[in-house]
Amino acid sequence: MEDPSPELKAGADERRDSPDFDDLVPPEEVVSGDRTRDDFFDAVLGLDSPATASEVAELAGHGVDAAREYLDWFERMGIVTRVTDSPATYERNQAYLNWRRIQQLRNRYDDDELLAFLDDAAERDASFAETFGVPSPDAVAITTHAADTGRSVEAVWQDVSAWKTTRRRIALLERALQTDSDGTADRRTVA
Repeated sequence: MEDPSPELKAGADERRDSPDFDDLVPPEEVVSGDRTRDDFFDAVLGLDSPATASEVAELAGHGVDAAREYLDWFERMGIVTRVTDSPATYERNQAYLNWRRIQQLRNRYDDDELLAFLDDAAERDASFAETFGVPSPDAVAITTHAADTGRSVEAVWQDVSAWKTTRRRIALLERALQTDSDGTADRRTVA
């Protein structure tokens, strides 16, 4: 992988702050620019389970024929995967979206910056583990912890959600730091 040009690298001031994952180019912008396309893209990002072209069309507020065309295009790009053929159902390809975020991290930050961000995230992860007394956010019994600590269920749930987000960021940063034997970042080809 080639190093990004100097104007794309973070300056000294930018390196002090952790990456703002929300500031990264969101996957929506990969295919943005056309309102109909945006509507379909928003619809597929919101899928929690496989959906037919009719269901996606309804979510997007457009026709079924247009949904079929966009789903076919999104499938070729790797944004969705076809789950069944008859009827054809599609689901969001989270692996592709994660891959896009990893490539954006690699393009925006050098290895030292990514390591610093990973250290910060690991410290935050350890702090959550100590606070909750369990090794994973999935092991937190939210209502029990709220009752035991006198906190509201909502406050505990927000902390558990923040912990899960920290874990996802750690996974993305670790993958961004991994390189193949040829020195390139975690590559993925889209069929």
